[in-house]
Amino acid sequence: MSNNVYYLLLALIAGIGIPIMASMNGALGSRLASTTTATAILFLGAFVFSLITLFFSGLPSSEGNGSIFTKAPFYLYFSGIFVVFYVLSVTWLIPRFGVGNAIFFVLLGQIISASIIDHFGLFNAQITPLSGMRVLGILLMIIGLFLSRRIS
Repeated sequence: MSNNVYYLLLALIAGIGIPIMASMNGALGSRLASTTTATAILFLGAFVFSLITLFFSGLPSSEGNGSIFTKAPFYLYFSGIFVVFYVLSVTWLIPRFGVGNAIFFVLLGQIISASIIDHFGLFNAQITPLSGMRVLGILLMIIGLFLSRRIS
């Protein structure tokens, strides 16, 4: 299997998991009557799973002087804030707005954000300029999102 097929499958599986996680956490938040408690439980489980994975994979070695943690700009260590905001938001939104609506509008935000990040190569991302064809594709995806929510 080529790397591209592997990457596509991994991305697809990760994408499948996002609405499942969001739905489960939304239901947990409703049952516990606390969005923040459900979110804390989710992150506790994620933290434990991350530690287990880290235990088996190990920390990368530090070459030269200093810690591996000094190799990245400080602001990159705050990316978890976006995950917490996302989980808190969908946990609160899903019981009120529906899984489809919440995920579709999250997806809309992801399309817009990803296009900007790719175009400018932000955060050391591979640069993929916004060509006319790419903009048309993005617009078609956005139209598709809105049509899928209007028709249903």
